[in-house]
This record gives sequence, structure tokens and C-alpha cells, in this order.
Amino acid sequence: MKFVDECVVTVHAGDGGNGCVAFRREKFVPRGGPSGGDGGRGGSVILEGAEGLSTLLELTYAHDIRAKRGEHGQGKDCYGRAGDDAVVRVPVGTRVRDVESDEIIGEIVSHKQQFVVAKGGAGGRGNIHFSSPFDRAPRRAEPGGAGEVRKIMLSLVVMADVGLLGFPNVGKSTMIRAVSRARPRVDDFSFTTLRPHLGIVSVGGGPDPTLFAMADIPGLIPGASEGAGLGVRFLKHLERTRVLLHLVAIDPTEGRHPLDDYLALRRELDAFDKSLAAKPEIVALTKADLTETRDAYLELKEQFEQHGVRLELVSAATSENTQALMAELAKLVTQAKQNPQ
Repeated sequence: MKFVDECVVTVHAGDGGNGCVAFRREKFVPRGGPSGGDGGRGGSVILEGAEGLSTLLELTYAHDIRAKRGEHGQGKDCYGRAGDDAVVRVPVGTRVRDVESDEIIGEIVSHKQQFVVAKGGAGGRGNIHFSSPFDRAPRRAEPGGAGEVRKIMLSLVVMADVGLLGFPNVGKSTMIRAVSRARPRVDDFSFTTLRPHLGIVSVGGGPDPTLFAMADIPGLIPGASEGAGLGVRFLKHLERTRVLLHLVAIDPTEGRHPLDDYLALRRELDAFDKSLAAKPEIVALTKADLTETRDAYLELKEQFEQHGVRLELVSAATSENTQALMAELAKLVTQAKQNPQ
């Protein structure tokens, strides 16, 4: 399924039904008085979180979402039926922004959570409400209120405890495949991951293991905070994470250095969101199964320590040190949950 994490739709709540002007016409009841009922309220447009959804693809084709209008009031004190709400299922993690004001107006962060994005109009009152000692036969009623109409942008932000980030081709997809049941594509070229992937990691075993969600974020490059390589759209998926796992690798074919890569992406995180850059992180050198990686590790470890960063060594291909790394991440996630910022 195609991954879509942003779309713009116009939502139309239903108008309220009009109040009715009517009078009783019953045998043996002269001057029966007013009997016009109220109009029904208009339906609202409601977003509802759905755990089974992972993309906004369907909504990209629904440019307009409309709720039903309320029925008009009728005689004999009959009120109009309320209009049906339009309930739209969206992925958990969907953020709602008003296009006109550019303000975030709500977020869907749990399954079955509902959020009203456009409220239906109120039903108009019928003439039964306007009777008085001075006017026993009122001939007026209220029209129904207009339903809200607004243009909104829906933006999906992945819900995960750990964000897995790094330059393209450092082994992020291989890592998440090794420690969870997520199955992103793995190939020997850059940018094979074009959408975030979520995996559930289990640490500790036994009847009560520690579980946390890990998100594999597509590879970032310098300038990501300004949109290079669709970086802004990818960086936003790290906003709700509690801990960052930053992977670096030795890749002579690209002419890059692991420390330079790390510092470059730290600058991008800081430029995008300083609170994101302040999250707890672990840095790991991947591909420990390769001879050139093992030969360079001790020197790289010293270089990272000069910047106050401890560098781990792992191999997702052979599972070397991955369980210890996941256990360390689990501790940081637990601490972050106990001490939310």
C-alpha cells in the first residue's frame, strides 16, 4: 500500500433543520395554539483513531467530507431528526492543522479517540417556543444554524518509543528486521526505505517482557531540516519518540566519515527542533561483521568520546550485541516514561 502521511481536505458539517410554523387543527379544540416543532441539529465531521490504519492514502481522494443536514421541524410538535455525523477513521498519530490559521487544532493519539473537526449547525426553534400571553398564535420560527466549513491538513506522525535514524545505507532497516517482526525492504543501495516502518521490540523474555515500539525513519541527509531529501517530512516522525538510536557506518564508497555523519545529523535535529535534539540517545557503529569496521572501531570510539559520546559496536546481520543494545534502549524508554518532559 502506498504510504501517504499528509493530505488536505475540506470538511462540511451539516446545517441545522429549520423550525416549523404550524397550529393545531383538532376537532372541538378551537384556537389550538402553535404546534411547530424544532429542526434537527446538523451532523458533525468527526475524526476517529484506528490502530489498523497506517496511511492517509484514502483521504487524498476525498477532497470534501460532508455530514448530513438536520431535518426540518414539522407540525403536531414533531421535531426534525438530527443529521448523521460523518465519522472518518484516521491512523493513530494524526495531527490536524487548520489551513487558514495554520494552527494545530487537535491530535489523535489513541485508538477510538474522537475529535470533532467541524460542528453541525443547531436546529432552529419552532413556533411553539414563541407563544406568550401577548401572542398566542406566533407565526415565526428560527432557521437552522449553518454547519462549520473548514479546510484542514492531516499530518501523520508515527507513534514510537524509539526513533532509528542515520544516513542512508547505514543498516537501519537491517537492524529493525533483526530485533522485531517489521519487514522493511533491504538492498545494497541508498534510500531503499521511503516510508517509516514500525516494529515492536521485546526485551527480557519470560511472562512479562519489556516492550517498546521502534520506528525506522528513512535516511536523512545534510539539509534535511530545510527539506532536502524530503527531510522535514521524515524528521517530523521523530517528534513523538522518547529515545533516539543513531546508527553510523563505515562506507568508503560514499567517502563519508562516521563522526562527520553523526555531527551533521545532530545539527539537522537541532535546526529542526531543539527539544528533539535534547532527547536521550544511543549511538552505535553498525556492520561489526565486516573486518574494516572492527579494525576502525577503537579509533572511532576515542574520536566520539572526545565529543562526549559513547559509541557502541553492533552487527544486525549476526545479532552481535543487539540484545544488549535493546536492553539499554528499554531502560532509557522506561526512564523517559517515568519522567516525561
